Amino acid sequence: MTRTVPFLFGVHAHQPVGNFRHVLDDAHQRCYRPFLQLLERYPAFRFSLHVSGWLLDELLQHYPDDIALLKTMVSRGQVELFCAGYTEPVLAAIPVRDRIGQVNLMSARLEQVFGQRPKGAWLTERVWDSGVVPSLAACDIRYVTVDDYHFLCAGKGEGELTGYFSTEEDGRRLDVFPISEALRYRLPFSPANEAVQFLEDLATKGQEAVAIYFDDIEKFGIWPETYEWVYTRGWLEEFVQRVLDSEVVQPLRYEDYHAQGTTRGVVYLPTTSYIEMNEWTLPAEASAVYSQLVQEVKHAGGYEAKKPFLRGGIWRNFFSRYPESNWMHKRMLGLSARLAALPDSRRTLSMRQALYEGQANDAYWHGLFGGLYLPHLRRSIYSALIRLEGWLDGASRRPEFQATDLDMDGHEEYFLQNGLLQAVICSDGRGDVRELDDYRLHHNFVDTLKRQREHYHHKVALNQASAHEGNGIANPHERVSFKHVILPEDMVEDTLPRTLFVDWIVRGETRTLVQYATPGRPGAGPSLQFLPAEDGQVTKRIALERDTLVVTYAVRGALDGELHVELNLAMPSCDGPAGRFEQGGEILGGFGQPLSGTFTELVLNDAVLGGRLHLSANLPGHWDAAPCFSVSQSEAGFEKIMQAVTLHLRWPGEALTTPLVVRLAART
Repeated sequence: MTRTVPFLFGVHAHQPVGNFRHVLDDAHQRCYRPFLQLLERYPAFRFSLHVSGWLLDELLQHYPDDIALLKTMVSRGQVELFCAGYTEPVLAAIPVRDRIGQVNLMSARLEQVFGQRPKGAWLTERVWDSGVVPSLAACDIRYVTVDDYHFLCAGKGEGELTGYFSTEEDGRRLDVFPISEALRYRLPFSPANEAVQFLEDLATKGQEAVAIYFDDIEKFGIWPETYEWVYTRGWLEEFVQRVLDSEVVQPLRYEDYHAQGTTRGVVYLPTTSYIEMNEWTLPAEASAVYSQLVQEVKHAGGYEAKKPFLRGGIWRNFFSRYPESNWMHKRMLGLSARLAALPDSRRTLSMRQALYEGQANDAYWHGLFGGLYLPHLRRSIYSALIRLEGWLDGASRRPEFQATDLDMDGHEEYFLQNGLLQAVICSDGRGDVRELDDYRLHHNFVDTLKRQREHYHHKVALNQASAHEGNGIANPHERVSFKHVILPEDMVEDTLPRTLFVDWIVRGETRTLVQYATPGRPGAGPSLQFLPAEDGQVTKRIALERDTLVVTYAVRGALDGELHVELNLAMPSCDGPAGRFEQGGEILGGFGQPLSGTFTELVLNDAVLGGRLHLSANLPGHWDAAPCFSVSQSEAGFEKIMQAVTLHLRWPGEALTTPLVVRLAART
């Protein structure tokens, strides 16, 4: 008697909070709509689907026909809806109270829209940490999906992964399905007949087999080459028809299988994510060692058996690898704690929504898909956090000055705020501003990214061409392609974070970073006074005066050389047409081009921001501006992304006989 193979097919649909409208339009046209339209014609093809909360709201507002199709499929029992955190956070990286709040909000939203309360949950980026088990159980989630790799890392054999297993934490149970890596790499990249043959071949195994798949729906139309392959050339329809025609393959929803099956036993999984993520989270040097080790094992043979024990890092390593990610994360945690401490009567739904938007995962990490390198995604995080902070300050007034080591780097940060602006200064001796928030524009003008070496830079240097063999199409995990021309100078590493008011003394070809002593706080207003470090000449005062950041320099004695002040400004228009320099009513040029001149006043006008930055000084100086680009990778290839407008302001030492006052003011 021929065995049947239950086929649990699940797809995950997600767009980052704050993503561009044209990206959503494209995803709708090339993926969401054609996918739903095609499967709606095949009611017998049962499957599971997760749509992240922000994307669901966007689809409801802008593409209601997509949701109408989905409602039809849900109501007739074809589709099971999966849950997750509402804004797609990595649950392990947010507080327990927010895990439960996010999952319950998503469950309630699905029940409201579709009349179905989920039993299963999608774990963002398949990041597993046993600490999330009690939170999911508290939300009535009964099962989740993770990679089979997670099980292999726990010592399970591939042949054992024929259904779901059970785990617990603090006595709370959760069942766990292992997603097949072999299927993830075949669907939709292998020809449909070969993919279905792979499913049917599972029936020849010596024990009951279950085909478990759950992966990004964007692979079915948005990833390179996939729209033509999946729809124009008919891969998806052929695949569905072959599955339904098969006497062996039985498409089921996860809840169908879970209800009729039994657990394969208890398992305890290590903290991990999918195998590619574990490499991406390593620093470049460690990643190179890891990659070399993997290649050596592959060359020697037996890699598949050994790969679970060749693990890289864990997802949270992104916080230690990227200071900018760590800073956003710790700002979020601090604001979550403040919101939780408010009396119930002072909390609002808007506050909760802003916090949850600030927990969206995409801008906190970088790999082939993560969005840390994308300024508009980081801006969305900061916009939410700054809005929340403003509301919290209105509900519970905060001091003008606070000192704390928020990011746990061993140096205190000084928070100056006056209700309109906030400046954060680190005590590491540079006296630079690492965050400058405008509460009217909901914008952090220091939301930039330090350029650092990445593990894929050697591929750029080698200028490798993409190679693929076989009858299907290339998997982006194996692709090497170039979206932009990358030059060696584009990959120069930064030695310092890209912040505001980094000071240098320049004598000929020699640049010396100005160091300051630990500051003492003057008496009036939100301000800090920095005295010179040993043998130094420059005193610096940073103050907030209504909507203006005021930085005052005083030089002791005659300064031999020039004072250079570096500003790295996050302007939302980047190198697009909506951002420009203006002086005396004249447009000088865009943010994406090198410019220079003299000034006492300079305006940075940004239509995307919806405001302007006014830079002024009481002493005439010289300015040079240039865009700062970083080299990133995505599924579309290697690309250059503008991170900041870098301004170098300079004054000759002989001009600094009186204090220099530099003002930076935001205007709506």
